[in-house]
This record gives sequence, structure tokens and C-alpha cells, in this order.
Amino acid sequence: MSQKNLEEFEKKIGIGFNDKNLLKQVFVHRSYLNENVGFDLDHNERLEFLGDAVLELIVTEFLYNQYKNPEGELTNWRSALVRGEALSEIANSLGIEEFLYLSKGEQKSGGKARQIILANTFEALVGAIFLDQGIDITKKFISKVLLTKVPSVIKDKLYLDPKSHLQELSQAQTGLTPVYKILTQYGPDHAKSFTVGVFIGDKFKSEGSGSSKRAAEESAASSALERWTELNN
Repeated sequence: MSQKNLEEFEKKIGIGFNDKNLLKQVFVHRSYLNENVGFDLDHNERLEFLGDAVLELIVTEFLYNQYKNPEGELTNWRSALVRGEALSEIANSLGIEEFLYLSKGEQKSGGKARQIILANTFEALVGAIFLDQGIDITKKFISKVLLTKVPSVIKDKLYLDPKSHLQELSQAQTGLTPVYKILTQYGPDHAKSFTVGVFIGDKFKSEGSGSSKRAAEESAASSALERWTELNN
């Protein structure tokens, strides 16, 4: 990563780091060091560890101060905000992926594995901002990129798992409970893959695949939720 790139990223997040190497370390994945022995920085896992705790504290404080809901609801909302998928989306919006230091093998990876790397890198960024700028600047950053999503998490019930959300929506609007049926399964017993269809009444709504029946059902439910308006018009 060149100095110019560092400055571009700082402009994007609106924070000028005092310690440029600390910012650079945010993007160093462990796999990169395996192929680049003697690299001048450590990987980002300690920053990730710190950032995870700081992020949870800031989100918890915000929810506690802004909402009078019971503990269980606040916990569910917090979980939806800081889960890996949500953090990887923010990382993508910040363009974090183009700055990553990855091994050649990890550079070729995608899907869930890349999502995890991006989410972890975002947590490392939070840890680095906390160390370099302090808690107040960190809170402003989290407020800008994450806490603005709280109303939609609550309104759209994103804190529910996909199957629970689909069931609640379906029962409210159709009076029917979704039913999941295995459409196909393949592969050896130790590495099976499943494709599951979700039906409401006798109508097929969507399908999803996964390495377990539950994962496939959740994928099908997520797909049905994304297309709910289209499927029910």
C-alpha cells in the first residue's frame, strides 16, 4: 500500500492517523506474513481483538441510552448490528478490500471466507482508530457508518433470523406457515450439499442451498424475504 493510498483511505473515513503504520497494520492478514517473512508489521489480529470489544461497547451504550426496551430486545438488535455479514457490508462500502495484504491463496478466495476477512478487518480498523484517536472520534466514526442503520434493523426486523422473520411475515400477511422441502441432495455423507425449497400453502416461493438442511433452509428463507414484495404481487 502506498502512502498515497493511505491518504486516500483517510480521506474516505474522515480521519487522519497520527501513526500511519498503525493504519497500515489494519489491512495485514496473517496469511500475507506466511509468504512475506520479514515484513515490517505484524498482522491485524490483536487490533481485531481490541476493535471487537470497543465496537460492542459503543453499540451497547448507544442502544442503552436511546431505547428503553428490555435487555433481550437490545441484545438482539446489537447482534444484528455487529454480526459478520453487516460488518463486511460496511467494509465493502469503505473500499477496504482493495487495501488488504493477503497471501496469493487468500487473494483467490471469495464468498464467506472473504466476508469474514472483511468483517475482521473492519474490527481491526475500529481498534486502530481507538488507539490513535481515542474513544470520542471512534464513537463518531461508528455513529456515521453503523449506528445510522439502527432504525432499519428495528423496522425491517433484521434482528430476527431469516426463518423466524419469514414465518412472522407470512403468518401476518397470509395466515400460513412456511414449509421447507428438500429438492435435491448430493455428495458423500461427510460433505453433503442440500437444496431446499420454501413453500407457503401450495406455492413455491424460493430455494436455497447449503452444507446442511438448516443452512439451506435459512438461505431459502433469506431469498424469499428479499423477493417478498415481488413474490406476493
